[in-house]
Amino acid sequence: MKHYFSIIIFLFIACISCAQQTESSVKVISPIDLNYTTEIVVPDINIPWGMDFLPDGSMLITEKSGELIHFKNGIKINITGVPEVYVRYQGGLMDIKLHPNYAKNGWIYISYASTEGEETGGNTAIMRAQLKDNALVHQEVLYKANPNSKKGQHFGSRIVFDDDNHIYFSIGERGERDINPQDITRDCGKIYRLNDDGSIPKDNPFVNTENAKKAIYSYGHRNPQGLIKNPITGAIWEHEHGPQGGDEINIIQKGKNYGWPVISYGINYNGTSFTDITEKEGMEQPLFYWVPSIAPSGMAFVNSTQYPEWNNNLMVGSLKFQYLERLVLENDKVVKREKLFEKIGRVRNVKQGPDGFLYIAVEGKGILKIISKK
Repeated sequence: MKHYFSIIIFLFIACISCAQQTESSVKVISPIDLNYTTEIVVPDINIPWGMDFLPDGSMLITEKSGELIHFKNGIKINITGVPEVYVRYQGGLMDIKLHPNYAKNGWIYISYASTEGEETGGNTAIMRAQLKDNALVHQEVLYKANPNSKKGQHFGSRIVFDDDNHIYFSIGERGERDINPQDITRDCGKIYRLNDDGSIPKDNPFVNTENAKKAIYSYGHRNPQGLIKNPITGAIWEHEHGPQGGDEINIIQKGKNYGWPVISYGINYNGTSFTDITEKEGMEQPLFYWVPSIAPSGMAFVNSTQYPEWNNNLMVGSLKFQYLERLVLENDKVVKREKLFEKIGRVRNVKQGPDGFLYIAVEGKGILKIISKK
């Protein structure tokens, strides 16, 4: 009997030592001597959702309500030819990303909520187009999630390219947690992977699975609003909104199941539980998770001489608590956290520009640039 209880105690201690990283288990450092401040570079944008930089350093910015803005030489130019956008609660005009070889092919990729399809409502679509004379031309819809829904939550959606020019994009589970994310025959609650022309890569994980959506790369996601390529390893990193608690950071792997809603570190918004387990065989554990939720949106790795003390750190915007979070990494583990620019506003996105500076999109303000105080 003594031996039996010794085993139980050992297993309990082992479980504690192997627990996943939560925000409460990581040291929070206080930015008492923060050497940086912000300045507004693009003012007066209500919800600046996505942004990317053209080769001349000018900026393309999506406004969730449906406007695409070209900001150049201090002037905001409204781009025409933007596809019809289904604006409903969290849905609208979302992310924008230039092709890695944009200088040669001119392709721009956009995610947006679309009404295309037989059902009423909308769902997330991915399209590409080229920019000519301040208009989008040669438009091609590459993917449209189905079915449409009148629900207003969890459209995703971020876009990123890997080192082989595959396009990855996220679509949230559209508020259908018990239907969509665990079913690979259905859209939503997934990370998708396409060739840059919209065709299905032959090595996608479910191309030979009957009735599966062939574009799916990973599944079991809730509402991913962060997607970025690690500039050192080339791996695709993702973060997603949990419910009340349980926001996650994951490294996306081919064909893996990230567990939503079977496993989670969160609870329902009314305080009740929807699952009693946080891990299960065959489901991935997050690299890091937040309890309470910070409502993460936008993500960037810092790889710049402009911020030498931040190099190789991960930046994440917080919608809920209105700050930019700096995560210090060692061997793909979060070892320190820092809250920057608290109460700056709802941070919707963060991106490192070609000039090496970090730009943050703040709702109700616009695009801000992080600069030195000196």
